[in-house]
Amino acid sequence: METTAGLTFRDATDADVDTLVALVESAYRGDASRAGWTTEADILEGQRTDPEGVLAVIKSPDSRLLTVERDGQVVACCQLEHRGTYAYFGMFAVSPALQGGGVGKVIIAEAERIARETWGVTEMHMTVISVRNDLVAWYERRGYRRTGQMAPFPYGDERFGVPQRDDLQFELLVKPLV
Repeated sequence: METTAGLTFRDATDADVDTLVALVESAYRGDASRAGWTTEADILEGQRTDPEGVLAVIKSPDSRLLTVERDGQVVACCQLEHRGTYAYFGMFAVSPALQGGGVGKVIIAEAERIARETWGVTEMHMTVISVRNDLVAWYERRGYRRTGQMAPFPYGDERFGVPQRDDLQFELLVKPLV
């Protein structure tokens, strides 16, 4: 367990699954997500994740699901997955009530430090829905760059949500960690 800027970071356990599913859903889906700026409610309906998906990340030997607490309450999470020379950053969610206050910057910086020190990786990779211009710009301000490498959105697989438009795809963003 490590503490940074009043936040405590720890690896998620099986007991955290329901809390983390609720957190991720609140940050991205439905009316509750509109309290923050990371909402996807206008482009996707349905679920963002489910208990099985969260548990799979917790159980994966090459993955860590960082759980972030403030005053004993879970306020954020992010996935780190070791993929050879780089780490994958995903499932990033900050409670909508705390978005816009600098918490996300602290968390991503700590996640990068942990990935670099734990696995010795030289890059962090992530995929972002390419039409999320405000979110892409936020990551660019943190040193990530657009690669132009696109992957199709899994239309028809409701585990990833129900698209509200037909132009969704994922873009790979990369940041050197040296």
